[in-house]
Amino acid sequence: MEEIIITTKFTVFHSAEELPDEVQFLFEQAVKIQKNAYAPYSDFRVGVAIALDNGEIVLGSNQENAAYPSGLCAERVALYQAVSNFPEAEILRMVITAAPKATGIPVPITPCGSCRQSIGEYEIRQQSPIEIYFMGEKGKIYKSESLKNLLPLLFNKKLL
Repeated sequence: MEEIIITTKFTVFHSAEELPDEVQFLFEQAVKIQKNAYAPYSDFRVGVAIALDNGEIVLGSNQENAAYPSGLCAERVALYQAVSNFPEAEILRMVITAAPKATGIPVPITPCGSCRQSIGEYEIRQQSPIEIYFMGEKGKIYKSESLKNLLPLLFNKKLL
């Protein structure tokens, strides 16, 4: 028998003021686009802002649908839009914000498993890490240097 130990590392910011200016700007954009979420079933609104190496910023919000699972998470809305519109650009960083309608979330909200897999595909494709920042409606902000911290045993095309 063998044991594998996997460790991850996150940077924790205690307030948005500790973030670099360009990341603060992305969070402002993510919070704004969060208001465009269509979340009549969960009342859980998510906003995402992606910074590309060509200077473009791509936004996305979650979109639910009564014919579950036809909706799409904000991360994948923004990710697919970025890659569709700017196929040659690399994704530098992604910021994620979340807020339920009724109560504030004081803890950082991470991407779901499907979004982690999708982000991982593009990180492998571009052969460079994607910084991921995430927060709830308030409180601490976590930064991951790469999707590998969130999904260390990523399923990828090399396994097919």
